[in-house]
Amino acid sequence: MSDEKAQEEVLEADAAETSTPEEAQEVDLAQMLVASQEEAAKNLEGWQRALADLANARKRFEKQSQMAYENATVEVVNKLLPAIDDFDRAMDNVPADVAETSWFDGMKGILRKLNSILENINAERIPAVGEPFDPNVHDALSTEDSDEYESGVVIRELVAGYRIGDRVIRPALVVVAA
Repeated sequence: MSDEKAQEEVLEADAAETSTPEEAQEVDLAQMLVASQEEAAKNLEGWQRALADLANARKRFEKQSQMAYENATVEVVNKLLPAIDDFDRAMDNVPADVAETSWFDGMKGILRKLNSILENINAERIPAVGEPFDPNVHDALSTEDSDEYESGVVIRELVAGYRIGDRVIRPALVVVAA
């Protein structure tokens, strides 16, 4: 911009020295050209800022949309988990005579479908038994002596924990070796 002002001053000085109308008109046109170039530069800068603002708004919207989707997914999983827990407990405690029926095979198929739904939305069960206790993904309800596991290792899972990616939806409720 300082170069442009210097040019304007030179042009104005030239205009004062000129005597013919053609030369005066040429100086006026040169001044108009400089003014137009300055305005064009200012408009370009404004356009570039508006374009950057639009790109930032688009990124912000995409991030908010992704967060809304993740929150909705977590909410659905949280509502499904109690039913899946009940199903798991029922399957673990089925009488031997019922375990041999086709009805029970159908129930196992339903549980597989429910687990498949969780898998499709990237909800995975948090490993527990045999894993070192991790307060980020496990809630210890008690400790017990164990000959099989070292101290600080999960020896029993009372309620399964789940996560989606790095986000813990529900920590596993566990018993830890003392």
